[in-house]
Amino acid sequence: MSNTKSATLSFRIEPELKEALRVAAEQEHRSIANMVEMMIREHCGRVGIVVAEPSPPVRTKQAVKPSREISPRAKKNA
Repeated sequence: MSNTKSATLSFRIEPELKEALRVAAEQEHRSIANMVEMMIREHCGRVGIVVAEPSPPVRTKQAVKPSREISPRAKKNA
């Protein structure tokens, strides 16, 4: 995921096209939004429109949870 927020896109299409999009997305194991994005990128690539590649996800170090120590009472009963 990139550091920038994504933009919302709303539009109307014929129900048959929406169903075809849903089927295509399902076959590709993608969400409908991701399928539309991929189709736009492919089309732009075919017609020579340059689209910047998405930024790789920013990974942050997660705090390591300290392991739970066994209480002396629990050790005694173990």
